Amino acid sequence: MEFVSGYRDEFLDFAALLFGWFRKFVAERGAAGASVDGRWQQLETQIRRLPQDPALWVLHVLPNHSVGISLGQGAEPGPGPGLGAARLLGDEPPLHLRDLSPYVSFVSLEEEEEENEEEEENVEEEGAGMEKVEPEEGGEPAPVSSETPQEANPPGEPEEAEQEAGGGEDGCREDRAEDETGPERRKGRRSEAAPLHLSCLLLVTDEYGTILGIDLLMGGAQGSAGRVSGTENLAPRAYALLCHSMTCPMGSGDPRKPRQLTVGDAQLHRELESLVPRLGVKLAKTPMRTWGPQPGFTFASLRARTCHVCHRHSFEVKLTPCPQCSAVLYCGEACLRADWQRCPDDVSHRFWCPRLAAFMERAEELATLPFTYTAEVTSETFNKEAFLASRGLTRGYWTQLSMLIPGPGTPRHPWGSTPSLNLLLGGSWQDYYTWRGLSLDSPVAVLLTYPLTVYYVITHLVPQSFPELNIQNKQSLKIHVVEAGKEFDLVMVFWELLVLLPHVALELQFVGDGLPPESDQQHFTLQRNGPEVSARSGPGVSARLNSGTKEKGGHRDLQIKVSARPYHLLQGPKPDLVIGFNSGFGLKDTWLSSLPRLQSLRVPAFFTESSEYGCVMDDQTMAVATGGGTSPPQPNPFRSPFRLRAGDNCMPWYCNAFIFHLVYKPPQGNGARPAPRPAPPAPTPAAPPVPARRRRGEKKLRRGARRRR
Repeated sequence: MEFVSGYRDEFLDFAALLFGWFRKFVAERGAAGASVDGRWQQLETQIRRLPQDPALWVLHVLPNHSVGISLGQGAEPGPGPGLGAARLLGDEPPLHLRDLSPYVSFVSLEEEEEENEEEEENVEEEGAGMEKVEPEEGGEPAPVSSETPQEANPPGEPEEAEQEAGGGEDGCREDRAEDETGPERRKGRRSEAAPLHLSCLLLVTDEYGTILGIDLLMGGAQGSAGRVSGTENLAPRAYALLCHSMTCPMGSGDPRKPRQLTVGDAQLHRELESLVPRLGVKLAKTPMRTWGPQPGFTFASLRARTCHVCHRHSFEVKLTPCPQCSAVLYCGEACLRADWQRCPDDVSHRFWCPRLAAFMERAEELATLPFTYTAEVTSETFNKEAFLASRGLTRGYWTQLSMLIPGPGTPRHPWGSTPSLNLLLGGSWQDYYTWRGLSLDSPVAVLLTYPLTVYYVITHLVPQSFPELNIQNKQSLKIHVVEAGKEFDLVMVFWELLVLLPHVALELQFVGDGLPPESDQQHFTLQRNGPEVSARSGPGVSARLNSGTKEKGGHRDLQIKVSARPYHLLQGPKPDLVIGFNSGFGLKDTWLSSLPRLQSLRVPAFFTESSEYGCVMDDQTMAVATGGGTSPPQPNPFRSPFRLRAGDNCMPWYCNAFIFHLVYKPPQGNGARPAPRPAPPAPTPAAPPVPARRRRGEKKLRRGARRRR
């Protein structure tokens, strides 16, 4: 698929932006040199002429002592193209944070430090014993005994030291073979690459949290991380970072300088007192003594976009949408023409341009919602992180909607800190609000879009499309949720289905190879115990939801099953209904096997997509995989109100925006026809649209046309 805006984790786009800006900054800083004298005069003159930003800017100095970066196989060390940056910005970018686990992961340096200390003690004890037992003929200790204690500390060398130790006398090998849990085994576990230590982070933001620039100070491997000395010699790097942040701000907006700057480190503040005035910027009289997340402060969702063809960011080039469809962003006519002429034709912008123009016409319809905050959350410049933080929605299930990621060792499911139901069941679209008696100001429709979509499929779409099933009169329903991911992380919100359908026994089976392997074959029950809802799956697993609202149903329990495998490998009884959320058939090869499996089962299968573009791609994939197709998509009245960020296009993307069902290929010998397909789009234009030019350029173009005639 050409566009992955509705499917890719926002954190990956954020990381790609950080690395892209950082690489550009490092390249330009290297070209200008590290000295603040002489070579910076021209840049300083340029900055003094920039317009002034009325907002206060902050230079944060953030030391890091607890989290390291582990590079897996195929990743290059160092802060440049390493750290997985190339993979983040490649032609086939990953869709989920877990896709980077073979390349980059975060580790706890505190645990590494403890293991290193234990290894040093063990090696010293063994080395001391070997000095007494295995002397050389000349009376000097063997190389093993002298090198091992000393070479346990340097980063990246424990494996080599251990190999040298193994090359000593046979008695040393025998001693190690007897104890397989010794230091050699523990060292072998990390011998591929010692974790890198990001010793300090220099961060430039404005007072509202918009990130304007970043610099990473790498302390090397963890063994030497602790010897990085605070903020010594940071002034040249900090000054270069400030200059680059003003001429090329990362977040958004044109080049500008702040009216005032404050620094979060006393020593660095003193060193910058003579440098910052050169830029025409006022430095605060005293440094910022402490810094932390204040009530009105959050790192804003960055709105830097990219060219659809060359992937350069808006801080590098000026981006403009296609003059004809206004859907796709390009950095210039060269990239637009290259995309227009791509082969084969059905992947070219020439083919998609009129179709994307039709998709853009849906923007107003999708933004028609009853919430008090609709205008804010459906805007192209929607700042989701600030919206959530301003309402205190930074814990529990709300973290599944933000770019907040768990630290090393954090469990996947927040069973012990699940929010109360008066937060989870906070609202739905107009009729549901009234029925629940809740305020239109509640944003929890973002969470409830999943169970309410299931409810809409059961009560409206299945009776319309498959009336012979008589689904509304069934006393029990088995539903498969295929290619589940985020939906399983929000599993507790599906309790609302029992409130909406109190007399139906429901079983939800979450299926997908993206589910945590440790959850495979789990089976638990959401139960109502008076005003509380609890989840039980055996000893040691229990969670409880305290309801602050009056429950209307809850006469039955909700059975939850988990199968961490592709759908075509699932064994078991046939379900009554199959549902998939934001499916993206064209993004995963397993769909080419799972769709034929659904074709053989011939059960009603409904899927949502975040855009009409995704629906068209799903129809094409279904045709390739089975010879069938999909029904015409229709807007989902229970779509999420939050507009999703789009990096290289301006199309409206919303979670669960559209719904369609699979149209299976008729069995052989059956003359039945498939459901009608969507009407053919407008004819494809022959030539790429000409970008708007200035008036003088238009006159030249007309004169050239007259000459040709």
